[in-house]
Amino acid sequence: MNKRVYGVLGVSAIMANWNADFTGYPKTTTNGDTYGSDKAFKYPMKKMWENQGEKVLYIKSMKLSPDKKGEVNLVPRSLKERYEYLFNIDDLKDCKDTSEVLKNLFSAIDVKNFGATFAEAGMNISIPGAVQFGQGFNKYRDTEPQEQQILSPFRDATKTTDENGEAKNSTLGTKIVSDEAHYFYPFVVNPDAYNEFVKLGVTEGYTDEDYLKFKETSLVSATAFVTNSKEGCDNEFGLFIETDNHLYLPNLTEYIGFEKGDKQNTINIHLKEILGGLESQIQVIEIYYNPITTIINCDLEGVKYFNIVTRKEV
Repeated sequence: MNKRVYGVLGVSAIMANWNADFTGYPKTTTNGDTYGSDKAFKYPMKKMWENQGEKVLYIKSMKLSPDKKGEVNLVPRSLKERYEYLFNIDDLKDCKDTSEVLKNLFSAIDVKNFGATFAEAGMNISIPGAVQFGQGFNKYRDTEPQEQQILSPFRDATKTTDENGEAKNSTLGTKIVSDEAHYFYPFVVNPDAYNEFVKLGVTEGYTDEDYLKFKETSLVSATAFVTNSKEGCDNEFGLFIETDNHLYLPNLTEYIGFEKGDKQNTINIHLKEILGGLESQIQVIEIYYNPITTIINCDLEGVKYFNIVTRKEV
């Protein structure tokens, strides 16, 4: 792949919790700005790839493990165990060829995109990812968390006491969501990150095929990832700027604004000043959005617009 790609990916959360902190509330900075971590965006992509049959290394998987008392417990695999399971290896400690491990790591689609830190069985391997995400900040100023009380169908048996007997009431739970939030993630695709590994012969590098898989999954994985807290989260925006290999652009989310409308929202994109004069180094600019729910106000010319749901040109 002989180009760089700079862009922004947008996720909307309507009565949903895109990325919670340990209190259950949507993540915020110390000054109160709501944001989502890069891990929150990568995880649905990994789950989608796994469901499609791709090899995904850095994802939680479970196993049944007997303990010393003979009890069988459900526990997460360690990184070593996940590697052995994924690549059908009896014991990683028996592998003395680091190049073999590197080739296996690069065959995992999440490692190929996001890199890896692999310190197992005496090996210390670091792979900086070709795809790098920033934090996704919410651009909608009026976001408010909503706390819902949920009645469980079961009583809490741990509340049984000698004095009062068994607990007589069902337990209450809490679900916390954002009434509405719109997260915008900056990203960059840099195929040069793997040049040294290409020279070592352990990978063919980051290819156009790798990029297309990343691009397609990044535009649908949030919508496809349906859990109780993520239902209501959708991919709503994608900006992809493909450039020559030696053009370097800053964080593009700083030039994007969001305005709430009665029937349609508006995403404002002001990149003319920063991209002016660089036209000869820019190969293509694409914007994906839902024209039913969103209006795009972009000051650039020659942009290709696509429906993010149908992929048809608008």
